Amino acid sequence: MASIYALKGRFQDLLRPLARGLHGLGATANQVTVFALLVSLAAAALVAWLGPRCPPLYALLPVWMLLRMALNAIDGMLAREFGQKSALGAYLNELSDVLADAALYLSLLTVPGVHAIWLWLLALAAALTEYAGVLGLMAGASRRYDGPMGKSDRAFLIGLAGLLLALGWGGARMVDWAAAAMTVLCILTVWRRIAAGLRER
Repeated sequence: MASIYALKGRFQDLLRPLARGLHGLGATANQVTVFALLVSLAAAALVAWLGPRCPPLYALLPVWMLLRMALNAIDGMLAREFGQKSALGAYLNELSDVLADAALYLSLLTVPGVHAIWLWLLALAAALTEYAGVLGLMAGASRRYDGPMGKSDRAFLIGLAGLLLALGWGGARMVDWAAAAMTVLCILTVWRRIAAGLRER
């Protein structure tokens, strides 16, 4: 199944000049990773706290999701293309993604009337998709990024949900249905990543 991840190469090409500039300024991949995590946590807290009282703030989700994807691409380029790969960076990259994702999804818990179970299940299922991807390395395969509900796909849909909430075109029911559908697709993604990893060995 198609995934937004397939566009990563083109996205990186657009960001490569910025990555070169950051490298020239002395920025490291790990610094970018930690910065993205900290801003994700701050954005999630702001959305959860003020979003219900000021719905236009939900627009922070699509804006930050796009910027975060850019930072994720940049930290990867800094690591691969500028000799900054490290064991610490591998841990930071994987763990910060899971933490930031969970915080941003759970920021919608304060939408009036939302059923918390679906967002918690989404956060769990999303973490499992990333875990299944990393386990490919332990099983003698590559790090798996198969869809249909990888990190980029989830970022797009949560960002879209934030935009609809900001515009007043969605509410708790929309969030519930989106989280439920994404959870099911995450489970399918886990299965696909495991199956692809086993075939690759």
